Amino acid sequence: MASRNVEIVQQFMAAFEQRDVEGLIVLCSREMVFEPQTAQIAAAGEPYRGHAGLRRYMEDVAQIWQELRPVPDAYHELDSGIVVATGRVYAWGAGRVIDAPAGWLWRVQDGLIVYGRTFGSASGALEAAGLTVPGADASA
Repeated sequence: MASRNVEIVQQFMAAFEQRDVEGLIVLCSREMVFEPQTAQIAAAGEPYRGHAGLRRYMEDVAQIWQELRPVPDAYHELDSGIVVATGRVYAWGAGRVIDAPAGWLWRVQDGLIVYGRTFGSASGALEAAGLTVPGADASA
């Protein structure tokens, strides 16, 4: 059985896949900071901040990607409230098609996500959390 923090991250990922903005908002702190790969394309590399930032992020996603689907297949939790999800991301739009390894680092505090960052590899997310898993970027 997954811990509460892992369940929160799983709910976030499921709401994201459905593009359920309100479902995302209820899982996140008002002060949340989110650093997704999409920020490099749509937000001049600046993180999205707070609920308004999360709403803007979802608008940016809709403009850039016709489909953007995270598919985490493993979760790693640290005592500090950090949850790292690793898996693949599938996307198409903006003249691009992506089928690649991915990693997501989340910090959960008091039952809400306060920080999130996406990585172009599982190993990147694991290393940012101070973890290493051999073969983390292998094809699923």
